Amino acid sequence: MRFDIVTLFPDCFTSVLNSGLLSKALAKQIAQVNLINPRDFTSDKHRKVDDEPYGGGVGMLMKPEPIFAAVESLPILPRREVILMSPQGQTINQPLLRELATDYSQLIVICGHYEGVDERVLQLVTREVSLGDFILTGGEIPAMALINGVTRLLPGTVGKAESLQSESFEQGLLDYPQYTRPANFRGWKVPDVLLSGNHAEISKWRLLQQIERTRQRRPDLLENWDKGEEAEGQGERSRGGAGEK
Repeated sequence: MRFDIVTLFPDCFTSVLNSGLLSKALAKQIAQVNLINPRDFTSDKHRKVDDEPYGGGVGMLMKPEPIFAAVESLPILPRREVILMSPQGQTINQPLLRELATDYSQLIVICGHYEGVDERVLQLVTREVSLGDFILTGGEIPAMALINGVTRLLPGTVGKAESLQSESFEQGLLDYPQYTRPANFRGWKVPDVLLSGNHAEISKWRLLQQIERTRQRRPDLLENWDKGEEAEGQGERSRGGAGEK
């Protein structure tokens, strides 16, 4: 996976890219991150990348010329998505991250700043993506989240690939509670079922915990999961009935 990040503040990414699993993934060439500064594509002596909006208004907008030039300087891979980090975009969630990790080999990510970008930049963009319904000073932090979320899904990044399947949101439910040693910490004990060695009972307990935790914290997710389970059950009954005489 190749990430091309168009940002006015490339130094923001240094610590993130040199830490943890992300650093290891880059070292193993599972992913590649290139940082492109639009200031390097300006033509005036002040390297100006912003200007006042037509029609008046508060703040400044990022100019289209440096962004277009930065993106157009990049190689074009066969499966490419050009993403603008924007509070008006599609909210990042696990299905989106999995789609990007699976369906694309190049993600160009444009980090907005100031009051945003000139509307004509959207002519370059194939998708707008948001970290959530709130405003930050720029698109760098959301871009870091996107890089992290996509890269950890790429084969070879996480040691045990099966561990990705049981995480929150992967099955439509939040994750179950997890414990490690000691079995008794300040009077808080690990549930007996997890110490039993009965894997069937452990699996049943974990699913019940997922359902209950999702009901308490994200009932919206549980409603969607219930609908999916109901549809799957109807499909199973339909297939079974087709073979009956």
